[in-house]
Amino acid sequence: MSPSRRKAMPTDRLTLAVLPMPAKILATSVLVTLAIGLLGALGQIVVHDIIPTFYSDPAPPQREPQADNGGMDAERSADSSRGDLFADLKTAAPAAQKPFYEGEQFVWTLRWTHIHLFGINMIFILLGGITLLLDTSGRQRSWLIALPFVGVAVDIVAMWLKAFVSPAFFWLHLPGGGLFALVFTYVFVRAIWELWRKPT
Repeated sequence: MSPSRRKAMPTDRLTLAVLPMPAKILATSVLVTLAIGLLGALGQIVVHDIIPTFYSDPAPPQREPQADNGGMDAERSADSSRGDLFADLKTAAPAAQKPFYEGEQFVWTLRWTHIHLFGINMIFILLGGITLLLDTSGRQRSWLIALPFVGVAVDIVAMWLKAFVSPAFFWLHLPGGGLFALVFTYVFVRAIWELWRKPT
């Protein structure tokens, strides 16, 4: 290795194992809090979405929209015992044609996706800060930081395709959600080990 290249490589990079105790406690608290939140989200998906969608009787026919346009969430909860995996898909043509961007389906999907983007991405921004301090190669850390954002993007695209192209695109949620779940699990386990078990 040339002397110039040797100089360019960091020799004393800050890692989780050498953090002072307050920083270790902060990193651990962030990881545990995110893990609890993601487990709660997984529980909600299983109980509210997967079980009702695949293991309940089909939903009763939807009522006509109310004159006061009370919102899709209210209609969804009143009209169906099924979860949200398929409940947000329109099954009947609207009574009066509106511009695409004024339709209830578009407004609901836009609202859901922007909340999802902010919420999930904030999790991986925080996780990315911890990933930067893992004692592993720069290439691996780069992938661990980037892949959850790719998973979120696939999840968002799945919602739009499911709503406006075909319900079959529901299955894109699996690689999207699975990608960020796998990365989170790996970083969580590795970071906790480096924080509290790895010799310094």
